[in-house]
Amino acid sequence: MCCVVSDSRDPGRLTVRTIAVPDTGDVLAGLPDPDVVAWVRHGSGLAGWGEAARVTLPSGEDRFTAGEKWLRSLFDAADVDDQVRTRGTGPVAFGTFTFDPSSDGSVLVVPRVLRGRDGRGRAWLTTVGMPQDTAQAHGTAQAHGTAQAHGTPEAEGVPERALAGIRWHDGSLSAPHWELAVARAVTAIKANDPLRKVVLARDLYATAAGPIDARVLLGRLAARYPDCYSFACDGLVGATPELLIRRDGRKVSALVLAGTTPRGGSEPEDDALGAALLADAKNAEEHVYAVTSMRDALEPLCETLDIEAHPVLLKLPNLQHLGTQVHGTLRASREAGKSALALAGAVHPTAAVCGTPTGTAMELIRELEQMDRERYAGPVGWVDADGNGEFGIALRCAQLSGNTARLFAGCGIVAGSVPDAELAEAQVKFRPMRNALDG
Repeated sequence: MCCVVSDSRDPGRLTVRTIAVPDTGDVLAGLPDPDVVAWVRHGSGLAGWGEAARVTLPSGEDRFTAGEKWLRSLFDAADVDDQVRTRGTGPVAFGTFTFDPSSDGSVLVVPRVLRGRDGRGRAWLTTVGMPQDTAQAHGTAQAHGTAQAHGTPEAEGVPERALAGIRWHDGSLSAPHWELAVARAVTAIKANDPLRKVVLARDLYATAAGPIDARVLLGRLAARYPDCYSFACDGLVGATPELLIRRDGRKVSALVLAGTTPRGGSEPEDDALGAALLADAKNAEEHVYAVTSMRDALEPLCETLDIEAHPVLLKLPNLQHLGTQVHGTLRASREAGKSALALAGAVHPTAAVCGTPTGTAMELIRELEQMDRERYAGPVGWVDADGNGEFGIALRCAQLSGNTARLFAGCGIVAGSVPDAELAEAQVKFRPMRNALDG
């Protein structure tokens, strides 16, 4: 397998500098370029722009391994001056990976300028240059990022573009045809003994009057869904509630979500819907499969693994989910050296976004969805040179391309699923991105 680098220039040896800067309270404020990378929750996290290095990975089960090899070579050779030394400082790469190993388009990007804040009063700025850069050019990038960190006006930068004239179009399957796909999935589950669950997704297109600015969508999503992880990488923008994997030294954690119901219009209605979700056999079955797949993937890598015995409700502005927290300690062996990127590859795809058993579910998804999910439901997030990082599952998201946004939503299908109820759930899951585009 060979990696295809989109930039014909050899990035060579990166020169990286991280400095402490005043904490302005929001890493998304005043980003100067619409081609951003971001991973933000409650105003904390990372956000950057520009590309110091980039790789586009071809299809294959080993796309995570290939990406890790490329990144390790790049980071090991870098000349690093890190004056902060915490998670997310020094050289950092953002990644977005395809859901299906047979799909091309997984990407890793090292931004030229990156802001970070930890939500506890500490903030930093990282600039990345290359040997062929002049000292003046590298200094200009650093000055630009420092000014942004201080919230001062910029002489350069692209103003945010307002969204207007949004028109909506069906994706690969219309609503009635997608309901038929759900019905076929239920029939397949009942007829196929090993198959217990399959996750089916829909797509939907939005076309705007002008180019769609990722910064506008990020700002709206982060403000409306602060408990989610608002992300951007290579035009994929969204706010995911599901943390696929976090690595902090030998400590790993995840939040498994499966099982969904709407929020109520009043507190009593909301409580009743939540109680019904906790008691619902269909949603409980979905959730058990998702937790089991995470346990099966992490147990061989962990010295200890603590998984909550029962799910709890995760309440977001538009939905309630069944959620289970997972915490573990990597084995004191080669597993302890596995980066967040390698761990994301080890646990993807979970039953929460694919089904169980994985291979059978994947085959049925390819047959019934009649589309390429691309990077929807794949891992998205960041990893630093120490291997620490966070990857979520790319949900509640859209892929931007000029004036067009391609939205996705999916539902877990089991033997007890009802097609029109699954369609209604998918429509609700479209709302975060639809509302972000409609304003």
